[in-house]
Amino acid sequence: MEADRAADGFENEPVHDLRVALRRCRSMADGFRAIDPHKDWKRMRRQATALFDAFGALRDCHVIMEWAQKLGGSDDPITQQLLDHFDDKEAELEQQATSAIDAFDRKQWQTWTNQLGRRARRLPIGSHVFQILALEKFIAARRLETPVLKSSNEIAFHKLRIGLKKFRYVVENFLPQLNNEWKAGLKQVQDLLGEIHDLDVVRESVFSLCASADPAALQQWGGVIAAQRLQRVQRYSELMSGENSLWRVWRSALPQGKAAREASLKKLQAWSAFMDSDLQHNRRVSRFAVQIHDSLARLGMLKGTDKNSRELLKAAAMVHEVGRFAGKKDHHKSTQRMVSNLDRIVGWTRQEVMTMASVARYHRGALPQAGRLRNIPIAQRKMITLLAGILRLANALDDERDGQIQRIKVSQHANYIVIQAQGLRQDSMLAEKIAAARHLLEINCGVPVLVRPMPHRTARIDRS
Repeated sequence: MEADRAADGFENEPVHDLRVALRRCRSMADGFRAIDPHKDWKRMRRQATALFDAFGALRDCHVIMEWAQKLGGSDDPITQQLLDHFDDKEAELEQQATSAIDAFDRKQWQTWTNQLGRRARRLPIGSHVFQILALEKFIAARRLETPVLKSSNEIAFHKLRIGLKKFRYVVENFLPQLNNEWKAGLKQVQDLLGEIHDLDVVRESVFSLCASADPAALQQWGGVIAAQRLQRVQRYSELMSGENSLWRVWRSALPQGKAAREASLKKLQAWSAFMDSDLQHNRRVSRFAVQIHDSLARLGMLKGTDKNSRELLKAAAMVHEVGRFAGKKDHHKSTQRMVSNLDRIVGWTRQEVMTMASVARYHRGALPQAGRLRNIPIAQRKMITLLAGILRLANALDDERDGQIQRIKVSQHANYIVIQAQGLRQDSMLAEKIAAARHLLEINCGVPVLVRPMPHRTARIDRS
């Protein structure tokens, strides 16, 4: 274990390796928490953070001593003052680190490693889920560069460094093919940002601990640090700007446009699967909903929808049961709240996410009331009620959750719609529930919707 190596003398490299390992664990936990709501991800991250923070001051101590020897001469008074101060401090920090290692619950950590590892393996390495997760980290890191370009201050650089680390760890752990192509560039950029951060820490220490030193000596130190920092800032700029920048290289290999929307849908499906205990029901409802949608579209019955209505319905069907994770009572309301609270979904607008949440909300329970939808644009309101009508009926078709209805066929007869359902018995409780669930769809289509048993196929008689 990295903690044992670090505790064996508290040398610079093992301490650094331990913090890297802990940061990677925290980053992985954050990534999986966006997909898997299991509480142990948060607990694992909290324990990793406690040990990580305990070694932070010791790591800074090592960094400052190392840079002091690089930047100052052996007879330089500021160098010696820094070394003396951190020599005295090091023993105290090592004691704090020892206490943190002793408090670290290794047995619990191993339990989490085994249990959460099994959950993590449900998602294949290199899958669309991890591609979109990497894209989310990429976008977050890219945004952090804007403050850097404006001010170049230490706080902005530090946030960018952490953001790029999170992106790098997703690539390293879950996208091996891309990591093979990018690892040199990722390491180079991370090293530059790490050294910029180190120099900022050294500068702060020099001017706070050695404030009474000779002003000319302090000015000289400030100049040396600034020059070293500028070299790295310029090198970072060379790598990350222009037509061949690493930003462009990384972005070009991650999902874009329609592919990004589809990958986000895969991630949404994975999120739902971790919370939905009845995946077969979910799949049947999704299949019925999409089939009804496509059939109505073919019949010219889908008025008030846009080109993304099918995708929105499919997404709403995927997540319509996630509210059960929060409790069985009013789970449809919990579903709406949980979907609405999702972080930004790459490729999807906020309006689309809210539409998806509302459609999922009305798959059961009271019909949509005008008062509850009054703040939603009329066109969007119409699409919500229509798609909710489809989903409500699709959900009723598998109300017994036993796959009794195996397939459906939608057709139009004069001024009404007929849905034939294989496996439906006309006098059953399921037929009554389906009859009650069709009302919202009838309102939106403006015609009756009849659900009937599918006629049995008669075997052909061979008369030869």
